[in-house]
Amino acid sequence: MYGKGDRMKRACVRSGRLAAAAIVFGCVCASAHNIRVSNVLLTDWDDQRQTVHVKCDLAWDNSWRDAGNWDAAWIFVKVRPQGSNDWQHAALSNVDGDHTPPAGSVVESVPDGIGVFVYRSGAGVGHVSYTGLKLCWTYATNGYAFDSGTPVEVSVHAIEMVYVPQGAFMLGSTGGESGHFYRPDGTEQTTNAYPVTSEDAIEIGPGADKLWGTSTSGNNTIGPEGTLPKAFPKGYQAFYCMKYEGTQGQYAEFLNKLTVTQSASRYNPTNTERYTISGTYPAFAAAAPDRACNWLSWRDGCAYLAWAGLRPMTEFEYEKACRGPALPVAGEYAWGGTAIKQQTGHAGVDGSGTSTATTASGIANCNYGNAVLIGGPVRAGIYATAASTREQAGASYWGIMELSGNVHERCVTVGKTEGRAFTGDLGTGSLTPEGDAPCTAWTVVTGACCGRRGGSWMHASGIQRVSDRTYVALQEATRYSIHGFRGVRSAP
Repeated sequence: MYGKGDRMKRACVRSGRLAAAAIVFGCVCASAHNIRVSNVLLTDWDDQRQTVHVKCDLAWDNSWRDAGNWDAAWIFVKVRPQGSNDWQHAALSNVDGDHTPPAGSVVESVPDGIGVFVYRSGAGVGHVSYTGLKLCWTYATNGYAFDSGTPVEVSVHAIEMVYVPQGAFMLGSTGGESGHFYRPDGTEQTTNAYPVTSEDAIEIGPGADKLWGTSTSGNNTIGPEGTLPKAFPKGYQAFYCMKYEGTQGQYAEFLNKLTVTQSASRYNPTNTERYTISGTYPAFAAAAPDRACNWLSWRDGCAYLAWAGLRPMTEFEYEKACRGPALPVAGEYAWGGTAIKQQTGHAGVDGSGTSTATTASGIANCNYGNAVLIGGPVRAGIYATAASTREQAGASYWGIMELSGNVHERCVTVGKTEGRAFTGDLGTGSLTPEGDAPCTAWTVVTGACCGRRGGSWMHASGIQRVSDRTYVALQEATRYSIHGFRGVRSAP
């Protein structure tokens, strides 16, 4: 079940054109590895329904499906009139039957038509390769009228995700992690974990059987007494989570698909702490595209997630993504144990996408405490192999990578009233003209609803623990070298 993949990449980019009933296609393809989209073309034009299929081949390594969960590709499409820099998010059909899944796969549509999930139709482990995937684009929704003969360019994007199924789980710790959640019982104890058994509202306070925390002030606070509304995503309902932290290659491709104004707002022209994105619009590139992307503000990360049709995760969802339905273990990391092995260097060419981790003893499974030795984030999924155990891979209960260490997970906090007002609104694929996510409840500009979980490459081992809330109420609107991004999407 573990070692489920070792990188997340941007998809190949193909261009196609459709004039009247004739289809001509060409290729402008960027190299990609692990998750791969190729042979993209437009086909099956239907002028009555005003639809056309985006056909492509899809493959990725170290996939799985078992009785508990599976990994999937989140596929979305961007389109533009040829020669324009105005990429739009293509509206895909929200009817499963309008798409054509290749043999051995399932195509699951979503109600808002922002994208689709593609995953195995049956149990299995290993490489998957799907030929002839067809996605139904309802092009009239985007204002296209192909009988005019206007050429169109199509860009298909894929992100590896992991399905976290519906079900109860526990919040908090039986140990002493900073600011951790617990359930009071009228005594002085702080080590009863709190059960999340539905998406119903939760009472927050020090009274018996409510949700409370070991800190009521500072950056690790539980916040004021009150009610966490039903609309706040609590992790009980099923959701998909990005398998890996967002990479520098992904973020560079995102910058290239914006307008010049939007891109200028979202680009950080630094070359420190292992950040390698450089260039000018629309030709940004990352020298280490597989490396987790750092130097991002909450505003930057929200923009990427909105553009991709995802959303930020809550700190409840973070704990569910780490430990699943298992009971909390005092001092545990995302892989469910208390042993941690620090990465101290690289074997192979660092930045090549194939380097592996070295350590003083054993097998490294976390990038932490590395302000001197490494000095920044490492390749997403670097610890996982096809044969690694969960602990060796640094994988969560569900097979999600690097939820402890590397770059901080930016989560919506319950420690502030702004965070409790979060309703789980999803990105729609578009940004404001200035390049911001248009989602009000995300507090995009100020970052008032967000905090940090999971630790980073700079911090000591204690902050990497699942229940640690050291910085969960710290409001940070600026860019930092320890901040990355990872998104989720509520399951259809």
